[in-house]
Amino acid sequence: MSNSATDRATTPRTVWLARGRHNGAPTAEDVLRRNLRRLKVDEVLDDFAEPPDPEDTPGRVFEARWRVAGGVTVRARLTLLPPQGREDGRKWRLVAEAERPWDDAWPSPATMFWPDDEETAWDHHDAVPELRLRHVNPLPADDKVMRRVLRDAARESWCVNVVVHEAMTPDALGKLPLARLLPPGLRHRVVEHRAAPHQLRAVNYALKDLGVEVPRGGAVVLPPHPAPPDHDARDHAVRSVFLDGSEPAELIDVLRRFTTLPRPLPEGAEQALTGLREKWTLLTLEEELARQRELVAMYAEALEAMTRSRDLYREAAERANEALAAYRDAPAPPAERPAAPSPSPLQQLTRTFERLKVSAKALRPAPASTAARDAGDTGEAEAGGTDRPS
Repeated sequence: MSNSATDRATTPRTVWLARGRHNGAPTAEDVLRRNLRRLKVDEVLDDFAEPPDPEDTPGRVFEARWRVAGGVTVRARLTLLPPQGREDGRKWRLVAEAERPWDDAWPSPATMFWPDDEETAWDHHDAVPELRLRHVNPLPADDKVMRRVLRDAARESWCVNVVVHEAMTPDALGKLPLARLLPPGLRHRVVEHRAAPHQLRAVNYALKDLGVEVPRGGAVVLPPHPAPPDHDARDHAVRSVFLDGSEPAELIDVLRRFTTLPRPLPEGAEQALTGLREKWTLLTLEEELARQRELVAMYAEALEAMTRSRDLYREAAERANEALAAYRDAPAPPAERPAAPSPSPLQQLTRTFERLKVSAKALRPAPASTAARDAGDTGEAEAGGTDRPS
C-alpha cells in the first residue's frame, strides 16, 4: 500500500479514530480489563472480548460493542502496540465504527476502554509524549522547541490540534482545559495548545510552515499534514475565544466542520479499520448465524464450481479418447517419395564454377603446332581425294 496521502481511502463518516500513549502503573492491560469488566456489569457495554493475539497483528487487541441513540450499534477495537526500545508506556490506537454517521453527542469510545478519571495517564500524545488530550498544553518558551512541537503534533496525527491564544492572562476558571466543554465525541480527539499573551508573534512565526495564523485572542485548527488541496485556513479559525468558563460555541462549530471534512485516512488508520471489519470476533447470536449462512453459501458456490469443472474435464477427456480411437482405426496414408533436397548455396556455386570452366575450355584458341598439324592433315586429305580414280 502506498504511503502517499492521496492514495489512501477517505475516512468514512461512520468512523471515529484516536490514538495515544499510556504511561505509568498499573499496566495498560490491567487498566483496560478492569474498566471493561466494570462497564459490562453496569450494562454500558453489550459485551467485550480480548481475542488471542493474531500472528499478523503486533500487540494486544481488545474489542467492545455498545449501543447509542436508542439502538445504533457501535463496534470498536483498541490495539496496544508492543513497546519499542526503552520508551515509556504503551502506544494505543482506537477505531470505532457505527451503523450510521457519527454524532459527536454520543459517548466517547475512548471512555468505553479507558477510565474517565484523572488518575490514569492514558491520554498522552503518541508522537509528542509531553502533550495530553484532556489538558491545557502551554507552548514552550523557546521558539525552536515550539516549532518542533507544533510540527510533530500535526504530522500524520489522528487527533485534532487547536492553538488558542490568550488575549490576557485568564483567571483560574479560564486556565481550565476547553476539552471539558466539548461534546463527548470531540473531547478525546482534541489537543489544546495554549499560547500566552506575549507569544502571539512567536507562535504565528512557528505556524508559517503549516500555512495558518492564530488571531489575537482567538484560535485556529491546524491542518492535517499534508493538507488537502482545497483546505482553507480561514474556515478553521475563530476570531475570539472567551476563556471565562462559558461554552466556546464558535470553536465547537469549527471543530465539528473540520472533523466531518472528507480527508484521507491518516497513516496506520486504514490497517486498523480493516482489522476491525475483517477480524472482528465479538459476534451476537444473530451475527454468528448470518456468518455461518454466508459460509454455507460460499461453500455451496465453490462446490458447484468444482462440479462444473469436473464435468467439463470429463467431457473433454471423452472427446480426446474418441479422437484418439478414430485416429488409430483410420488406414495409413501411402508413403510419399521424399522430395529431393534442394542443393545448398555452396553446391550451387560449385556447379556454376564447373560450367564456367567447361565453357572457357571450349572457347580457348588452339596452339600454333597443333593448328599446322591440323592444316597438313587437311591438305593431304584433299590431295588424296584428287588422285582417287573416278
